[in-house]
Amino acid sequence: MLPEYSTFHGHFGRFAASSTFCFTNESPPPPPPILSFPLALRFRLTPHSLSNARSSKLLAMEGSKAGLAKELPLGLDATMEEEHNLTSNLTTEEEYILMCNLLEDFSSISNIDKAWTFKSDSGAKLLVVRDTDNVSPTQIEIWSPSQLEKEFHIPKSVHGSIYTDGWFQGISWTSDETVVAYVAEEPTPPKPTFCSQGNNKGGSTDKDLSGWKGQGDMEDDWGESYTGKRQPALFVINTNSGEVQAVKGIEKSLSVGQVVWDPSDRYLVFVGWLFETRKLGIKVCYNRPSALYAARSPSFESEANAHDHEDYSSEDMPAVNLTHQSISSAVFPRFSPDGKFLVFFSGRSSVESGAHSCTKSLHRIEWPMNAKLFSSVKIVDVVPVVMAPEDGCFPGLYTPSVLSNPWLSDGRTMILPSVWGSRQVILSVNVLSAQVLLISPVESDFSWNVLTLDGDNVFAVSSSPVDVPQIKYGYLVDKANKVDAWCWLNVSSPIFRCSEKVRSLLSNLQFTIINVPVKDVSDSLTEGARKHFEAILVSSNTQKNDRDDPLIVYLHGGPHSISLSNFSKPLAFLCSIGYNMLIVNYRGSLGFGEESLQSLRGKFGSQDVNDVLTAVDHVIDMGHTNPSKITLFGGSHGGFLTTHLIGQAPDRFVAAAVKNPVCNLALMACTADIPDWCYVGAYGSEGKNIFTEAPTAEHLTDFYSKSPISHISKVKTPTLFLLGADDRRVPYYNGLQYARALKERGVDCKIIVFPNHGHAIRRPQSDFECYVNIAMWFKGYCK
Repeated sequence: MLPEYSTFHGHFGRFAASSTFCFTNESPPPPPPILSFPLALRFRLTPHSLSNARSSKLLAMEGSKAGLAKELPLGLDATMEEEHNLTSNLTTEEEYILMCNLLEDFSSISNIDKAWTFKSDSGAKLLVVRDTDNVSPTQIEIWSPSQLEKEFHIPKSVHGSIYTDGWFQGISWTSDETVVAYVAEEPTPPKPTFCSQGNNKGGSTDKDLSGWKGQGDMEDDWGESYTGKRQPALFVINTNSGEVQAVKGIEKSLSVGQVVWDPSDRYLVFVGWLFETRKLGIKVCYNRPSALYAARSPSFESEANAHDHEDYSSEDMPAVNLTHQSISSAVFPRFSPDGKFLVFFSGRSSVESGAHSCTKSLHRIEWPMNAKLFSSVKIVDVVPVVMAPEDGCFPGLYTPSVLSNPWLSDGRTMILPSVWGSRQVILSVNVLSAQVLLISPVESDFSWNVLTLDGDNVFAVSSSPVDVPQIKYGYLVDKANKVDAWCWLNVSSPIFRCSEKVRSLLSNLQFTIINVPVKDVSDSLTEGARKHFEAILVSSNTQKNDRDDPLIVYLHGGPHSISLSNFSKPLAFLCSIGYNMLIVNYRGSLGFGEESLQSLRGKFGSQDVNDVLTAVDHVIDMGHTNPSKITLFGGSHGGFLTTHLIGQAPDRFVAAAVKNPVCNLALMACTADIPDWCYVGAYGSEGKNIFTEAPTAEHLTDFYSKSPISHISKVKTPTLFLLGADDRRVPYYNGLQYARALKERGVDCKIIVFPNHGHAIRRPQSDFECYVNIAMWFKGYCK
C-alpha cells in the first residue's frame, strides 16, 4: 500500500545497508548511437539479502540434505513428472527446507527501479547524506566523480534527520552546484527540566541546576512510517562553506516537501501541507490538502554581492501560495528546461471526495520572472481527470512518481509512468498541446516503468508476473518526420539473470489479463462503475488439466491502489510451487477512470466483496481451478476483503492468509492514523463531512456492521495472521482481536507478530518469513 519514494531535481540513489543517500545534479547527455553507449549507465538494484534468514534454515538442513538429494525435486526440475507436487513423500521439515531454498532463489533476483546516465568525463557533483539515527549529527558529503571533496556535520540543534522518502523528500541543486535545498526535521524544542526547585519551563542548561529532563508535551506527527517526524522544514546548504540556513517566510503551520529551484536559482518552489488541528496519516494519502508555494532563498555572503535583482534584499518575503484556493491539491512540481513554465499534478478529486487516492490531473503555470507577480499566476489545465474512459482509451493519469528531469529536448514533452488498467505504461505528455501518447508497446500486457532519459531516448524496465525485469531502450523510429512510433530494444546484462532453477519454473507459467463483467448492474451506478473490471490470471502453460489446480486469490490493499502485471518475487514463488493465482483489481482500483474508483466509497465490504466472488466464479467457469482448493491472501484493505470473504462465503475457501488486516472499523476509527478512512468507507461522500474524533454510538454500530468481525460467527476457514507490532495505519490489535475471536470459536489460526515493524512488513528477513509461512500454511490445507 505504501509507494516507492520519488525522485526530484537531484538524481537519487539509496543504499539501504548503510543508510546512505546520494543526490547528484546532472543534465542528460546528448543521445548516443543506439546501443553503443559512450557513457556510463548505473542502476539501483534492491536484492533481498537473506543471509540471516538463511542461516537459521541451514542448521536444520545440514543433516538431511544428502539424504534428500536423490529423491527431492531440488529446484523443482521441470522434467519431473509432477513438477508442482512438492508434498509427495516429504516430511513437514523437509518441505519447509525445500520452500526456504526455493524462496531464497526467487528473493535473490534484483529489482531494477532507478537508473542514471552520464558521460565518463562528467563533472557533476554527488551529495551523500549519512543520517543513521536521531541523535548523531547529520553527515553530508560532497563528492567529485573520483573523490570526496567536502564533509559537513550538521548538529541536531540546526535540524533533525533529512527526509529521504518519496513524500516529503526534496533534494534540489542550483545550476552552478553551489547551493543545495533539502527538507529536514526542524530542530526539536528544548524539553522542560524538573528538579528540586520545580519546573523550569525554559529548559535551562544552567550548570548549577541539577535535575532531569521530562518528555514535554505531546506533538502530533505524520503517522505511519513518520513516527516522531513532526515538522518537515526547508533548509539550504552552501556546498563550499558548509553553512546551513533555514528558509524564512514559511508559516509554522506548513509541512513542506518536494522542493525545486526556480530558473533564477533565487526562489524555491515547494509543496506545503497545512493542518489546523491534528495531523492525520499522510503516507499514500492524496486526500490531504496541499498547495504550491514560492519562497525566497536565503543569501550567503558570497552571493549577496553577485546578484542585484530588485527583490533579492527581501529575504523575509513570506512564502506565496501559487495555487491559492482554486486547486486544493498540488504535488510533484517540475520546471520546463527553459524555465518558462512550471507544471504540477493535482489529486484534488481525493481532497474533495475523501478517497485517499484518485485519478490525477496535470496543470501548467506560466512562470513569472518577477516575484511581485507570484500571487497572480494563471493556472492552465493540461490533462483533466478522466471520469469514464471508453474501452481501450486513455483512462487518466495515475502517476506514482516523476523523474527529476522528465523532459525531452523539445522542452515541452514529459515522459511519465502511469497506470492503464492492470498495466503500468509509459506516456509522453505535451504540456502545451495537451497531447497524451502511449509510448510503451500497445500490444503488450507487460508492465513498463521509465528509469531515466538519455537525451530523447528512454531507458525503461519491463516485466510480467512470469517474466523477470528486463532493461529496455526506446527511441523514436522517424523523429525527422514526426512519426510517433517508438522502437524498444533489449539491453542485455548478466547482472539481472535469475538462476536456471527459477527460469525453468517460470517457463512453465503463463499469465493473461481477463475482463470480468459486473454482476447485478443497477440504475444507481455511474457509467464508469458499470464497466467491467480486470483480474490477472497466472496459470500453468502445460497440457495438464487446470481444473485440478489449487488457486490463490490475491487482493491488493488501499482500496484505491492497483495490482500491476509486473514481476513480484513472492507471488511468482507461490505460483511456482503449484498454485494458479487470481489477482483481482476490483472496482475502486486505480487505472479505470474516476467513476469506477469513486464507486466503492460507502460500499466497503459489499461491492468489493461481490466483485471478488464474481471474479472467482469467472475463472471457475473458465476451468482454471478446483473449486474445493481456493485460498485467499491480502493485506491491509486486502486483508479486510479476505476476512470479509471467509465470513460472507464461509464454505468457499479452504485457507486464508492476511497481513495487517482491517477487521473492525469501529476499533480502527478510534486508534488508526487515518480514522477518516473509516468514515468515507462506511458513509461515502457524507463520511468526509461527518468525520469526528469522537465517534457516536451510531457511528460505531455502523462501523461494526460493515466490518468482517460482524460475520465472525460463520467463519470456518483456517487463517494465518501476519502482524506488524508498530503498525499505526491498522494497529495490530485490530487483527489480533479478530484472530483471538476465531481461536475462541475453534477455528484453526496462526498468529505471527513482527516486532518493530509497521504497516509494510518489508524487511528482508521478515518478508522471507511471511512468504515461507504462507506457502506452508496453504500447502497444509490444499492436499
